[in-house]
Amino acid sequence: MKKVLIASLALIFTVGLGSGWAASRDYISIVGSSTVYPFATVVAENFGKSTKFKTPTIESTGSGGGFKLFAAGVGVEYPDITNASRRIKKSEFEKAVANGVKEIVEVKIGYDGIVIANSKKAPLFKLSRKDIFLALAKDVPSGNVAGKTVPNPNKTWKDVNPSLPDIKIEVLGPPPTSGTRDAFVELAMEGGAKKFSWIKDLKKKDKKAYKALCHTIREDGAYIEAGENDNLIVQKLDANKDALGIFGFSFLDQNTDKLQGAIIDGVAPEFDAIADGSYPVSRPLFFYVKKAHVGSIPGIKEFLAEFTSEKAWGDDGYLTDKGLIPMPEAERKKFRQAVENLTPLSASDL
Repeated sequence: MKKVLIASLALIFTVGLGSGWAASRDYISIVGSSTVYPFATVVAENFGKSTKFKTPTIESTGSGGGFKLFAAGVGVEYPDITNASRRIKKSEFEKAVANGVKEIVEVKIGYDGIVIANSKKAPLFKLSRKDIFLALAKDVPSGNVAGKTVPNPNKTWKDVNPSLPDIKIEVLGPPPTSGTRDAFVELAMEGGAKKFSWIKDLKKKDKKAYKALCHTIREDGAYIEAGENDNLIVQKLDANKDALGIFGFSFLDQNTDKLQGAIIDGVAPEFDAIADGSYPVSRPLFFYVKKAHVGSIPGIKEFLAEFTSEKAWGDDGYLTDKGLIPMPEAERKKFRQAVENLTPLSASDL
């Protein structure tokens, strides 16, 4: 009898799961990027105040950590949405599908710049992407010998470039689980490494060696992993005028009384420069939704409608006050339609 009961309950659960399973959670669960966190939080607060639904819970886990939690399965014990400061990787998408998360809706929400900032009590830095690579890469080119590298010997910014200050290289930045870190090594460090012609050529000859050289950050104390809390980096920079920090533009935008953003390749990290693409270290921001959870967890469809409304992500929306760089109108329309139709992402799109 006991075995029959257990089997019956399992059958009910399985059938329910396949046809709009009954939820035992009455709030939306969101994880993921620390960069998207402040934008999602504002939308969640507005949503909680203006609707009958509970305010969603949001956990800042980093993009990589968020994808891991999101991809683990379908059901109330797993998050409904994950925020990301980079696009989902094909491997992450395939892992999600293998775990039963078969329909994922991708929503791009806007753009962001990655800034290298320091205290306003210190001189403003003017860096090139080449400077950034030479300061933070684990291994750097040796002299003018093509193909030869040495462990990074640069101790001060002046060692990197004689025009830079003679102060110790000390950069607070995100950990490997962070989408900001992924985008930073790709846009800033790889962008700087490619200034060496032999490294640029290496990409065609040995892609694995090329990526290892361009994307590996030094581990000798010059780069300090400061966790997923960007506000903590802001506080530390305010206390240490010699240190620099890496985080999203929105955190600089909200702390302009204390911090200043380094000029990179001659362009300052400003709203318009990020929007028009002239600032060299900028990237899109996303969130991802489990289609299977829509209709089972209360309020998801309504939350998506709030996030993709013009009053939130539009040119004059409330998210621009938090530092989000809006997408062009045509792009907003495209992703709003994807949300309205719950159009799932395909592996062939990645």
